[in-house]
Amino acid sequence: MKGLRIALPAGTLFDGACDLLRSAGVARIDAAVFDRSLRVEESGNALIKVRPADVPVYVEMGAADCGVVGKDVLWESARDCYELVDLRFGACRLVLAAPEGAALARGDWSGSLRVATKYPESARRFFAGMAVTVELIRLNGAVELAPAAGLADAVLDITATGQTLRANHLVEIAEAGSSTARLIANQAALKTRSDSVNTLAAALRRAADAARGAEGAA
Repeated sequence: MKGLRIALPAGTLFDGACDLLRSAGVARIDAAVFDRSLRVEESGNALIKVRPADVPVYVEMGAADCGVVGKDVLWESARDCYELVDLRFGACRLVLAAPEGAALARGDWSGSLRVATKYPESARRFFAGMAVTVELIRLNGAVELAPAAGLADAVLDITATGQTLRANHLVEIAEAGSSTARLIANQAALKTRSDSVNTLAAALRRAADAARGAEGAA
């Protein structure tokens, strides 16, 4: 399993990715080692810390052989990558939410809707075929503020616990998808380094299964 370049996502999945690599015996690292450098050599592999949305780019373009990325990022990415393993951490859901007391919150989908989201491609798929006219408003942050500011009637956003939605007086109307971290690879790596990639995938799958089993037994 040596000689691989593995892209890791900064942000909410980063600690979990480092923990899984360590428990799988792939790399004896913790998140703190990346405070000094965004590229770390460990156990014969190169680990690269990048923005989550850039992981599929690094992988498809061959700057990394494999990567750890949230399924939600893959929903929005047009990059040609192969999804190998559900790593079973970083669980969250993509939900449609509206202000408490709004017509939509009461189940009234009539008329047209303005929906703020960071996930326009996912939103288009979700609303496709529905008998409702939807204007999507793409935002890069603070999506949950859009209804209170009068910018949108509802939001389509990622939530793990629902706490941010509740804090902004939003209620969940529907679920558009569920996401966890995934291991991805590019076609070249699967062809030329198949043994190393498959060994990595198997090790991470065992570690993910063991972690899930431990959670179930707790």
